[in-house]
Amino acid sequence: MNPSTPSALAWRRFRHNGLSVAALVVVALFALTALLGYLITPDSTPYCNQQYLELATLKPMSRVQFSYIDDGQPRQEGGWLPKMLFGEPLGCTAIPTYRTTPAGDSIDIEAYTGSQPNDGEVRRVARSRLIGQECRTFLLGTDGYGRDVLSMIIIGSRVSLSVGLIAILIALVIGVSLGALAGYFGGWVDKLVSWFINVVWSIPTVLLVIAITFALGKGFWQVFVAVGLTMWVDIARVVRGQVLSLREKEFVETARALGYGSLRIIFRHILPNVASPLVIVCASNFASAILLEAGLSFLGIGVQPPMTSWGTMVKENYHYILLDSAYLPLLPGLAIMLVVLAFMLLGNGLRDALDIKKSW
Repeated sequence: MNPSTPSALAWRRFRHNGLSVAALVVVALFALTALLGYLITPDSTPYCNQQYLELATLKPMSRVQFSYIDDGQPRQEGGWLPKMLFGEPLGCTAIPTYRTTPAGDSIDIEAYTGSQPNDGEVRRVARSRLIGQECRTFLLGTDGYGRDVLSMIIIGSRVSLSVGLIAILIALVIGVSLGALAGYFGGWVDKLVSWFINVVWSIPTVLLVIAITFALGKGFWQVFVAVGLTMWVDIARVVRGQVLSLREKEFVETARALGYGSLRIIFRHILPNVASPLVIVCASNFASAILLEAGLSFLGIGVQPPMTSWGTMVKENYHYILLDSAYLPLLPGLAIMLVVLAFMLLGNGLRDALDIKKSW
């Protein structure tokens, strides 16, 4: 990369902004975590929904011994890619255990109850059915249903980041198209698009998202569409303003003189020059999309159980905030705060780095 080119100067400005680099690292770590998904979760069952009611609200770093018993069902072995994307069933019966005692050809398993030993049910199983035993550590504890909190936060990051990504793509398609047409053609096209933008702009975003969600129904994909259909206004306004100024430039006049069509001029010559402000707006809107998804899930009209979402985790555990398990709603709330803050700082860093009027 030539150190004197604008892109090299922008990279140098960005690299010397410590907060922006830290934000980029945080975003990259969350993105990598979301991508790997079930490959790195302690609970790799679908939606991390393996429940152990006797292990409800265990404190972080709690250790519990498990005995795995063959339940006679055929075990389905898949590759790493299906497991990464969808998880895989446990394939056996997992019993939280105090201790095991040999009894001839069988073995007595004293089940964990959360109270003192010798209070649990003793279950005798044949040695041939005992697959194995392990001592498992719940790094962030368990929720009220005995599910592993760390696994749910990891899979919840996949939901939040994917909603942000798909919503931004939908908003880009709508916003760039309408903004470019309004800015380039002007006249009645500009007036019509501007009127539509102002109408949508006047409606509170949260209320509009809730209305669209009620119209489309509750669910994972419905959240994508609902959030995306409300975030295109900022993009359309930015693109319209940029195209209005660029359409009078010499290179556009030259393209018209060469007989190029309007769509080719817009998408091949004008829009590439609008990329910098678009990146900044998209970084900010990405953070807003994550907040909207978390809010919808908290209200119960977003991602539905058993799918895991940070907003759903806060909703299910917020009553623990006054008890000795306040970490249950605080941990997903902290994850939301970190990702949103990282995207906001990243957007600010990109704005400063791409500002050609700023001196080095």
